[in-house]
Amino acid sequence: MMIKNQIKLHQKNIKYTLRVSARARQMRLAIYCDGNFVVTVPQNVSANIIEQFIITKAQWILNKLEYFKSIAGRVFPGGNKKEYLQYKDKAQVLAQERIGYFNQTYNFKFHKINIKNQKSRWGSCSKKGNLNFNYKIALLSARLADYIIVHELCHLGEFNHSRKFWNLVACVIPDYLARRNELKKNRIKK
Repeated sequence: MMIKNQIKLHQKNIKYTLRVSARARQMRLAIYCDGNFVVTVPQNVSANIIEQFIITKAQWILNKLEYFKSIAGRVFPGGNKKEYLQYKDKAQVLAQERIGYFNQTYNFKFHKINIKNQKSRWGSCSKKGNLNFNYKIALLSARLADYIIVHELCHLGEFNHSRKFWNLVACVIPDYLARRNELKKNRIKK
């Protein structure tokens, strides 16, 4: 169930979407690169508890909204189906080739490589060992695409963002921090 709502944070009226989910185990906030603010909550959580949760995160919310507003225009356009179909195969070939290359170092086992049209993610790794990438990796520079591919590949070894995980990434991309910061400028953060 999705409900449009509004809350006052530091004298500013902030619109958000409340998503009540039977699968949610805890409350979660998400602010997407297009400025959409979504609060996901488990069923049967009172409006008062939800409001207090949002208020405790007020500064983070305002900072994120301001950040996305400040970089408006430096964003990859919302992927329409035509663009997705145009670049999907190129992204698939790129992901397969680069995973083959980098996995010579790691030797991780994975199940499938999928190319998707995602709104706010460059990639993801599932517990089943599926590596998922946004088709827009085909539109990035090789160094940024490599960072995303290695990032998701390393989740096969460490399914978190611990120091061990970043050490795995650094094995083949020692300047991963610089590349990560560069990606932030492209508005879809990884």
